[in-house]
Amino acid sequence: MSIDEKELLKNKDVIEEIKRHLWLESEKAGYDIGFEKAAQDWLKRYAQAWIDYHMPKEKKSPSFKATGQRARRAKSFLL
Repeated sequence: MSIDEKELLKNKDVIEEIKRHLWLESEKAGYDIGFEKAAQDWLKRYAQAWIDYHMPKEKKSPSFKATGQRARRAKSFLL
């Protein structure tokens, strides 16, 4: 899934994630790395995972095909 970075940066939750990333990376570096650098790094490293988790594609209901004993138990619960 591809999303425009500018659109992603309008999301307040993304900004909070970048601020958290800024703090962590600044602590590691020993100095303030700046929001721009933190944003670019976060977008490169974590944006896709964030999108996949928070903006999943429309999910279809999973097809469930019970077989054997599980099918009989499932059927009994449906009655």
